[in-house]
Amino acid sequence: MPPLAPFRPRLLDALRGYDRQRWTADLGAGITVGIVALPLAMAFAIASGLPPAAGLWTAILAGFLISALGGTQVQIGGPAGAFIVVVYGIVERYGVAHLLAATVCAGALLVLLGALRLGTLVRFVPVSIVIGFTNGIAVLIALSQLKDLLGLPIERMPAHFAGQVQALAAHAQAVNPYALALGLLCVAGLFAWPRLWGQGSPVLKVLEGRTVRGFVRVPAPVVALVTLSLLAWALQWPVETIGSRFGGIPQGLPGFAIPALTWETARELVSPTLTIALLGAIESLLCARVADQLAQGPHHRKHDPNQELMAQGVANLVVPFFGGMPATGTIARTVTNIRAGATSPVAGMVHAATLAAIVLLAAPLALHIPLAVLAGILLFVAWNMGEWHEFVRLRQFSLHYRLLMVGTFGLTVVFDLTVAVEVGLLLACLLFVKRMGALFRAERVAEAAPGAAMAADAPAALPRQRWALEGALFFGAAAKLDPVVEAVEAAPGPLELVLDARDLMALDTTGVDVLAQVLRAVQQRGGCLRIEHLREQPASLIERSGLGAQLRAQVRAAEPAQNAAPEGPPDADTQAAGPTGDHAAPR
Repeated sequence: MPPLAPFRPRLLDALRGYDRQRWTADLGAGITVGIVALPLAMAFAIASGLPPAAGLWTAILAGFLISALGGTQVQIGGPAGAFIVVVYGIVERYGVAHLLAATVCAGALLVLLGALRLGTLVRFVPVSIVIGFTNGIAVLIALSQLKDLLGLPIERMPAHFAGQVQALAAHAQAVNPYALALGLLCVAGLFAWPRLWGQGSPVLKVLEGRTVRGFVRVPAPVVALVTLSLLAWALQWPVETIGSRFGGIPQGLPGFAIPALTWETARELVSPTLTIALLGAIESLLCARVADQLAQGPHHRKHDPNQELMAQGVANLVVPFFGGMPATGTIARTVTNIRAGATSPVAGMVHAATLAAIVLLAAPLALHIPLAVLAGILLFVAWNMGEWHEFVRLRQFSLHYRLLMVGTFGLTVVFDLTVAVEVGLLLACLLFVKRMGALFRAERVAEAAPGAAMAADAPAALPRQRWALEGALFFGAAAKLDPVVEAVEAAPGPLELVLDARDLMALDTTGVDVLAQVLRAVQQRGGCLRIEHLREQPASLIERSGLGAQLRAQVRAAEPAQNAAPEGPPDADTQAAGPTGDHAAPR
């Protein structure tokens, strides 16, 4: 068993040679990301069926732990949009207490995955599946926000797609025009803000100045949150707010409570635990890869996937004890962190401290934030989260890719993420087996003049057939050797069958069994089978399975009595009569 992965946070390496210039850059980036995270953390929690404080303290605690203990330089952790659908479904079905227990279990599983060096396995999830469930989650997030965007009087939205559509249709006549106006203004503002103040903008040229440049750097979600909350409060619009639904955000530290976890509860939560752990691992490592591509400079190093998983696990182990929700790496906030000039995990820790200061000092102001504005922010997040251009490009890809992507997308929307990923991975495995099986070939080739070594061993009286094997002979390609067996059976009499395995890249036990069937077919005709030029892995498996000894025995039996090899260990020429080649099978 390989040794466990060492627990070494990237922060320890990042602090070597840390200077005032880097601290200033990290401080500015951390404050910027902390302000961006404020509306998102509240919105994610509310959309997940939890109070806004759950999202805020998850962003604070998990954000600090993931940055301090993680395996990346600039990744920001916290509540993520990808978890909205999963968390909401768990809360609806099991309750908040069971969500906290499932998050603790998922955290322990993530720590175990990282310690066992399984972080790289997440990269084996096909990109078509990742795009499919990401787009599906984006659609479900948008659908779940229509209730607050339209101001519909729905007591509680169902967790599944069909129920949500039915609930929205049943209350379609009760749209609140004030809430709809706020939501649409929010979405329009979020799309317009970067274009209004972007590079080369005519507005920026007219209003050029230091104050204007500073105002431009304020994140769009914060501008929308403040301006539209003030508008709704000043005009006294009848819309639902955080205060009217949740009674505000507690101004103080969260309480410590141990989630109720029993053996029976753990058995019920196997599926939610696996879903949280799998989604958290995929999201965090995808985010880390994006950060590696965007972050450049002398201080940046590629992420350590195992350390990152262990940090994600620790964060999800701790957060539920303070009433938090699942956390993972967040792409939007990480990209903001990079663009703001972050150089080390210190920026992520500053981001958490900034959020904590805002919650402890300005929590009462959140009372007046309209839920329609948060819904507009989440609609914008859902739009940016989805890779919609991939649907347009589908015609450029294979049928396998299209089936996986569209199938995963549909299953995510109609059923849930767990079913989508399970079925998607199963389809991916089946399609991979089919494709790899199609690459294996067994072709009959013209017989070349035998070399000196072959002439010394070969029973000269037998006619010879030579076949070339190419690819991987495994359970998915076993039927490709049927033509070889048919050719042996169709031969007029005994023959020497030579299988040239120089291009046989891999072999499994099913392949060994098929070769044994070929051997029996040859023996029934009174002939002999030779396998030449075996590579190391096929040769080793053939020897360990006992097929190598059978091949040598049947070659000796087919030789004329006067040329029979003496008893005892085979010499070099005798071993070449069985599996032969550059890599002789070990004895």
